[in-house]
Amino acid sequence: MISTRLAFFVVTAVCAAVISIQHFSLLSIDGAVSKAHSSVLEASELHENSPGDQTASGNTKRPNVLIFLVDDLGFGDLSFMGHPTSQSPAIDRLAAQSKVFTQFYVTSPVCSPSRASILTGRYQTRSGIYPGVLEPDNPRGLPVNETTIAKLLQRQGYRTLITGKWHLGVGYKGEYLPAHHGFDDYLGVPYSHDMCPCYVCFPDDKPCYDTCWDTHVSCALISNTTIVEQPTPLPSLAAKLLQKATDFLEQRAQDKDPFFLYMPFMHVHHPQFSAAEFEGKSTRGIFGEALLELDHSIHSVVQTLDRLKLANDTIIWFLSDNGPSLLRQERGGCAGPLRCGKGTTWEGGVRVPAFVRWPGHVAPGRTDALLSSLELLPTIAALTSADTTGLSLDGVDASSFLLGLTDQPPRKFFAVYPVNADQSTGPHAVVYKNFKTHFYTVGSDLSDNENYDEICTQKHKLTAHNPPLLYDLSVDPGERWNIANNTKLRETMKRMEVWRTQHMQTMTWMQSVTTDHEPRSQPCCTDRSCDPFPTCCDCPAK
Repeated sequence: MISTRLAFFVVTAVCAAVISIQHFSLLSIDGAVSKAHSSVLEASELHENSPGDQTASGNTKRPNVLIFLVDDLGFGDLSFMGHPTSQSPAIDRLAAQSKVFTQFYVTSPVCSPSRASILTGRYQTRSGIYPGVLEPDNPRGLPVNETTIAKLLQRQGYRTLITGKWHLGVGYKGEYLPAHHGFDDYLGVPYSHDMCPCYVCFPDDKPCYDTCWDTHVSCALISNTTIVEQPTPLPSLAAKLLQKATDFLEQRAQDKDPFFLYMPFMHVHHPQFSAAEFEGKSTRGIFGEALLELDHSIHSVVQTLDRLKLANDTIIWFLSDNGPSLLRQERGGCAGPLRCGKGTTWEGGVRVPAFVRWPGHVAPGRTDALLSSLELLPTIAALTSADTTGLSLDGVDASSFLLGLTDQPPRKFFAVYPVNADQSTGPHAVVYKNFKTHFYTVGSDLSDNENYDEICTQKHKLTAHNPPLLYDLSVDPGERWNIANNTKLRETMKRMEVWRTQHMQTMTWMQSVTTDHEPRSQPCCTDRSCDPFPTCCDCPAK
């Protein structure tokens, strides 16, 4: 049952699909567009994507940082967001103690580019994590010269750990694994678990309910840079990752070092899996069981923080990497009232559940202020007094807003890039306050080709919109009523068009690292030259 305190978070959950490198300074742009429309954008808006002043909390003790990143969790998937059959009591309790963001965006409707932006505070085009996602046979990954949250905090004396899904590259010699991006230690699978053969998802050798990539190597469990198990059994995977995180917290409580714990969960991406204790416990089926196991992991970590008296000194940031995979239908996620889902630039693909808890510093509540995953790095840097001098960031420091020092949200504009980002089309959509314009739209099979909203499906080919589609998200989060012909909104439309043009002129596009493929570059426990490949890569647990 949803508590009274949480009641105002609830939305009606309708789970059908209908519902390198230069810091960009907008003032440096010249040319016809900026000259003709310089009066359209105020000076504050021209600067709104700059990191700005680094506002610290004033706390003498550096806070710990914990990020819970859920895979493919939709806006309407959690019970506190209104889903009628989801059970997520621990997440609900955590949200009740947090500032909840109801208009929070990620930079891509798929995994790898979104994760790159979360960790770097930069659009994925700047690091080459486009188009699409990194696959097991991509020999490259996130460039090691990128500054991640982990690198920033490691330089500050923080101990850093990642447990779970990396999905930012491996390399022939593990040169793109987390160890080269600021993490002291790592335990997890380096990409989505559907990118390997999957046969067993539940105890007693019960099969998975979805197909996986059976022509690739088995899913490897990697400890730092060493494969310790290939294949790794899915039913016991969450418990192993939880134990690693728990051991890390226990050690930090002893040595008193500040820490950064990054937990990018394998759940609730397909094929869903879970341990025996969650089997048959959810009326939402196997998706609900995976969600219960996710909730259990979060509950255990929060309990550990409480037991070790670390909770009040730890910032927790919860979010999803993109919208739900509607392709999996009843075994996929729920976008709630939002249109379409994963793979699209409609709200269901990029608007995700998110909240921040820091007891005594961040007041619990709800805000519809525009924020994004780009804000994590600059905001965490400000709250921990980490130095971002010299970094070219697209994220803005939201620390003053989080701490209640201002009621003015730090972001006004946000660019929404598609799965297959391309320099010629740029961002397909722009969000400005509560308005959203679509300059291009394209459907995706990830939003289900059987979806009765055809604009979500692959039948909807890349379409340019002139004039752009315009929606007022404050009254129409489902993007149903195009109001581009409203003459009272012409100035708003012009602001968004000008900002997008300037954004495109200043965006840097690093060469893509997702397009190269070499089968023998996949993680292999034995020897990549072995035969028959790829099954010869399997090895017993070490």
